Amino acid sequence: MSNENQNISSENNRRDFIKKTGLAGLAVAFGPLANTIGANNSSNETETVLETLAGEEKKKKQTVSLLITSDIHGQLFTHDEFFWENNQAVYKKRGGMATLKTMIDTLKKKNPANTIVYDGGDYFHGHAVASLTEGEALIPVFNLLGYDLMLPGNWEVVYKKKKMLYDMGHANAVKICANMWHKTNDSDNGELVYQPHWIKYIAGIKIGFIGYTDHLIPKRQSPAYSEGLRFEHADVNIAKYVKLLREVEGCAIVIVVTHMGLAQQVGLANNPAAEGVDIIIGADTHERVRVPIQGKYTKVIECGAFGSFLGKLDLEITDGKLAGMQYQLMDVDPLKYPEDKEMKKLVDKIYEPFKKELQTVIGTSTTPLVRYFVMETPMDNLITDAIKWKFKPDIALSNGFRFCQPLAVDPKTGVANITKEFLWNMLPVNSEAKTAVVTGKQVWDWLEKELQNAFAKDPSKRFGGWFVRYNGMEVNFTIGNEFGKRVNWVKVGGNPIDLTKEYSIVACEREGDPNDTLCRIEHVKNPNKTPFLLHDVIIDYLKQHSPVAPKIEGRATATDEPATLLTQLKGTTYEFR
Repeated sequence: MSNENQNISSENNRRDFIKKTGLAGLAVAFGPLANTIGANNSSNETETVLETLAGEEKKKKQTVSLLITSDIHGQLFTHDEFFWENNQAVYKKRGGMATLKTMIDTLKKKNPANTIVYDGGDYFHGHAVASLTEGEALIPVFNLLGYDLMLPGNWEVVYKKKKMLYDMGHANAVKICANMWHKTNDSDNGELVYQPHWIKYIAGIKIGFIGYTDHLIPKRQSPAYSEGLRFEHADVNIAKYVKLLREVEGCAIVIVVTHMGLAQQVGLANNPAAEGVDIIIGADTHERVRVPIQGKYTKVIECGAFGSFLGKLDLEITDGKLAGMQYQLMDVDPLKYPEDKEMKKLVDKIYEPFKKELQTVIGTSTTPLVRYFVMETPMDNLITDAIKWKFKPDIALSNGFRFCQPLAVDPKTGVANITKEFLWNMLPVNSEAKTAVVTGKQVWDWLEKELQNAFAKDPSKRFGGWFVRYNGMEVNFTIGNEFGKRVNWVKVGGNPIDLTKEYSIVACEREGDPNDTLCRIEHVKNPNKTPFLLHDVIIDYLKQHSPVAPKIEGRATATDEPATLLTQLKGTTYEFR
């Protein structure tokens, strides 16, 4: 290569470096000064001055603020929220997109140049308006909130792959996910669906974000939802991307954002593959981490759900390096943050076509409907009561999850009004009821698997975080025992289960499951998908039985935990409250 070509190559490399490190942006930031420099100095001298200015930028003590939401589940309005205080439930009004908008804008004004707004997934599904528009109506709300970065959650697949790509694609935020691929039989030929990481040049440094969703989505969700997609555990490539961001891109801070559930996220923090990660910002299990959980290699936080909470993570930067972190979980409190007028107008416009139907009262309850407990919940007892009443099976089943904000009793009337809107919150997928026949041995083995899913000692083997719910059956178990040895006894219809006897069961159909699989019980006999939708079953039940009064009544009991267990994460200082 000639000297002239070498000089040109060196100059190009130098310009590329300036672009990559954001120094070119400093020319804009310093405006007339940079123009003056450019007019009176050579290109190399200009770049030297700019590099000096960038060095001065790094020496300043600065703070980068991350504002974090996750698992909003389409909840547009202020709602009842559950808190655990002094060993009892307390209900307060929290959330609402107009309240959240005011809160985000207020906090951004305190650090306008150095604030990043991030959402951890499960945004486009969970409310009636979301389900009835396949997430589309929520896109302008998301964009008005002003997110910079987002991650797909396990529920983003609910409308199938094409719609997920549309909803996420029309969101203005950057999308990242390093463990979701197009299946190789797609035209995309096995490529990542979203870019694996995002680098933000801010406060004179680079911050690198790597994203991971739950690799168990095809098992947790109805299998048909994720058709055309493939997932792997984060430890497949996290070390590679950490090294890339640290050593090649020169990131001063590396953050991993995940939607894997708190147990799996703590498991990842203890995995050598996560060495070099400064913090994991988690989501999925709706946990409210108020003090970062310290793992072997990094820390973990998770910031609640339903728009009821906002996490604020302040990264303190000194001499171009991370000098400290300050984190707090903040309530989205309508008494502190009045509704943003523009957002309220937008939400009301979106809601108006559905308002009359959704505000129809379908029944009442004299006890709060809540789903936060791990083993048994009043909300799922209501659902399985209705299924048992409608179909008269031996066992009625409801998949266990922490979906749906609570519904508190009005202190003035003594009842809670259950609307069609709240029914969509409880059952965001209106599935058909399916019947089948199983043996006692199948039930027993299935219970052991469900307990393993919730309480596996290896966090990577857990998904969700809650035990399955039911009517017609009582189960006693020991959480701390090994897999296959947790169930102590089972009663069906008040009698000890007979392992050789056949029992009738009813649960919701999961689209894409084999016909002889029901609620993850495999090889059932006489499977039959009924013409009855679960929403209609609940409406009919409430019409005849209101007011209802569901409560925890001992359907699921553990020898080593109370009925009010609120998290299955053990071995840390974390408490749900």
